[in-house]
Amino acid sequence: MQVETRDEHRWLQRLAGTWAYESDFQMAPDQPPMKCTGTETIRMLGEVWAISEGKGTMPDGGTGTVQFTIGFDPAKNSFVGTFVGSMMTHLWVYERGTLDASGKTLTLEAEGPNCMATDGALAKFRDTVALDGPDRRTLTSEIQQADGSWRQMMTIHYVRTNAAALAAE
Repeated sequence: MQVETRDEHRWLQRLAGTWAYESDFQMAPDQPPMKCTGTETIRMLGEVWAISEGKGTMPDGGTGTVQFTIGFDPAKNSFVGTFVGSMMTHLWVYERGTLDASGKTLTLEAEGPNCMATDGALAKFRDTVALDGPDRRTLTSEIQQADGSWRQMMTIHYVRTNAAALAAE
């Protein structure tokens, strides 16, 4: 089976590499922001799937590991993917993802546990990946509030650490 590589897949290929990150997140509006640092390696599965594995510090001093897959499904005309983390039991499924007109920002939508609810309710989330240059990107994560507005929960700034190796390829 031959897969046709599209512009959306080529956009994902730009993510491949090794990255260092620093994050700021705030689980609830009444809590202070927390910082974490770590590394992430993104590899391509063929030319159409980006697979990420990240490892970093957690606010409690422990270590967390995350895995993320993202691809583009031409039949759905949408970016799709999954996210799992060692610090949670929820499988995040991205079924809707779009690039903005500039081709620099990918927005993904998922449903997951509402960290502000005590009843196990789910909420809508929006993750935005912005390419800030060939070796920098930002991930912003937002949760939809009861009134339909969005509250930013987390920002992660990434810097590619293997830029020289990629330039030599």
